[in-house]
Amino acid sequence: MELENEKIESKNFIELIIDKDLEEGRFDHVQTRFPPEPNGYLHIGHAKSILLNYGLAKKYNGKFNMRFDDTNPTKEKEEFVESILKDIKWLGADWEDRLFFASNYFEQMYEAAIKLIKKGKAYVCDLSPEEIREYRGTLTEPGKDSPYRNRSVEENLELFDNMKKGVYKDGEKVLRAKIDMTSPNINMRDPIIYRVAHMTHHKTGDKWCIYPMYDFAHPIEDAIEGVTHSICTLEFVPHRPLYDYFVDELKDGKDLEDNRPRQYEFNRLNLTYTVMSKRKLLALVEEKLVDGWDDPRMPTICGLRRRGYSPESIRKFIDMIGYTKFDALNDFAMLEAAAREDLNMRALRLSAVLDPVKLVITNYPEGLSEEMDAINNPENESEGTHKITFSKELWIERDDFMEDAPKNFYRMVPGKEVRLKNAYIVKCTGFKKSEDGKIEEIYCEYDPQSKSGMEGANRKVKGTLHWVSVNDCLEAEVRIYDRLFMVENPSADERDFRELLNPDSLKVLQKCYVEKYAAQNTTNRYLQFQRIGYFTYDTSSTPEHLVFNKTVALKDTWAKKK
Repeated sequence: MELENEKIESKNFIELIIDKDLEEGRFDHVQTRFPPEPNGYLHIGHAKSILLNYGLAKKYNGKFNMRFDDTNPTKEKEEFVESILKDIKWLGADWEDRLFFASNYFEQMYEAAIKLIKKGKAYVCDLSPEEIREYRGTLTEPGKDSPYRNRSVEENLELFDNMKKGVYKDGEKVLRAKIDMTSPNINMRDPIIYRVAHMTHHKTGDKWCIYPMYDFAHPIEDAIEGVTHSICTLEFVPHRPLYDYFVDELKDGKDLEDNRPRQYEFNRLNLTYTVMSKRKLLALVEEKLVDGWDDPRMPTICGLRRRGYSPESIRKFIDMIGYTKFDALNDFAMLEAAAREDLNMRALRLSAVLDPVKLVITNYPEGLSEEMDAINNPENESEGTHKITFSKELWIERDDFMEDAPKNFYRMVPGKEVRLKNAYIVKCTGFKKSEDGKIEEIYCEYDPQSKSGMEGANRKVKGTLHWVSVNDCLEAEVRIYDRLFMVENPSADERDFRELLNPDSLKVLQKCYVEKYAAQNTTNRYLQFQRIGYFTYDTSSTPEHLVFNKTVALKDTWAKKK
């Protein structure tokens, strides 16, 4: 019988594979890697891969490599390298001294290609890209041999050397592996392994004008670095035979030693109301449809950071969805739920009024002010308290008052009492309207014996309102973010993704008011505006011009909208 206090460890399918590999002696250690191409900023889908690869290395006391697959200089920038390293560090993954680049191995990859040519297993092909696609065949029809497939080893060596020397134009010739043009797996039909590209590389400059293709470079990099488990997403399942083929063909050479990495695949992270395509994300940035890669509406890691998500909340979300062999569309609401759960424990509580209306306490002494104690975080008493100033004139939220309210409205109503948080109980005695009927001021009287914390002041009222003092608060700009797209799965929609953008995904509120403590203590960047939601300081915020981004509401309001 199972003991109640016995903890049963639940393992994902990749951990079970690793357990088996270790038990059977296939490996005596675990070494993983995260291999992004530096052609854009990382998004939350990459976070899933980072945390999986790093987490496995930690769990099995192994090593985690950080490696850039910089084999395509047409799209790569040093800016992307720097942003990727920053994001990975922020997520908490540590590659220690193992930072690598595919370009570190260009010489070895070139020698590996020479080896294939000498073995009669690679050839230089003159077909155009269109002709290569035509010769390749289809899923139901086999391909046919290139007319250049049977060139001699000597001719191929000479042509490949000329490719390296820059004799040919881009696209004029390619080096292909000679495998099987009738294979049911199209990836095995003589794939291209080198192409000509007269481009300046961000690390090697103009040293090379030929560059290896990903499917050729990746297994070589893994083998050189001693990676044991090369873990990637499900779209690489059909590429696994090619991965194994190159490892088997090249592993016995002194340049690669006899390492035998294994590729395994897991489901990628797809999120509702957004896109994960680098091409589409790049278009959003370049066409200025968003405010850069770190726009808080973007699914990029830097965008989530700017919006106020913590690394822990992202890890919590990824733990919630798990790792499987089946692609799924994950609800954005799950990410928000993970954020709420995490931020509830770490967020500093502040008072802020986003749509202010003035509340005048008519019987409060003129010129008097009091310092009230406000708890920094009720979930963690050790974080202490701070002072908030109370006075005769306050700002409260406009929708916290109703002239004619239903029975279940427990906020401010003429003739009824409500508590002002951390302060007194007040009763609304009247209000003033402008000529167009808008409430301009609300009037109330306070009970001097009802101060929070005062002995005998525990009289109960149903409603509690937050507030800030008119003469002791700071003006702020507040940015309210919503879903970036109007449809749940924009990637599956036939319309251009630009047509699906949510026109209400950003609302900028001016003349909001926050208590002064918001500018005095900025050490905690995770904030809760009481009764409103979780917020953070925007990167543009200064003490003179406070700017806050809304991370997530206190409750899931999206479900109600739908």
